[in-house]
Amino acid sequence: MARTKKQRLMEIVERQHIVRPSDLQRARIPRNYLSRLVQRGQLQKLDRGMYTAGRLPASEYISLMEVSRKVPKAVICLLSALSFHEIGTQIPSEVWIAIDVKAWAPRITSPAVRIMRFSGEALHFGVQEKQVSGGKIRVFSPAKTVADCFKFRHKIGLDVALEALRECHRQKKASMSELFEAAKVCRVANVMRPYLESLR
Repeated sequence: MARTKKQRLMEIVERQHIVRPSDLQRARIPRNYLSRLVQRGQLQKLDRGMYTAGRLPASEYISLMEVSRKVPKAVICLLSALSFHEIGTQIPSEVWIAIDVKAWAPRITSPAVRIMRFSGEALHFGVQEKQVSGGKIRVFSPAKTVADCFKFRHKIGLDVALEALRECHRQKKASMSELFEAAKVCRVANVMRPYLESLR
């Protein structure tokens, strides 16, 4: 038996968690199905042109995916990257993203976003594409994230950076050489060196 357009739409939502009108276009489902299912409570409008299931999907990465869809060139960084890599005890209330120093600041009303400006190699070094439930996100590697914590220690606190370094080393998320290479890119090699040496 052929699946109805509504069934096909709900399958897309289940697979991707977040859908845009362009996803429906590819599946040849009329866009008015989105507003129709929102009215019935089967879909929820997250933001302009972004929809999810009536109940938010059971994915801890939903806010990361939502921001990644809205700002495709952004990279998840700092506290959000620590949380993603399960390093330390930080539970950020905002999604921390890195964008180019010259890029327009995106206007995002939800979820809450903290924008950090990066340039040159600091924006491109250590970027990983990770597949999570419902899509891909771009996030800095554990080593680059730790180095960024030292670079922005005045914003997030030296205690957070030190915890990140200790936990990253303890959990073997990055080698000493990876951490030192990231430290050089972030221009915090001299700051991090004594802490790295204390871990040897």
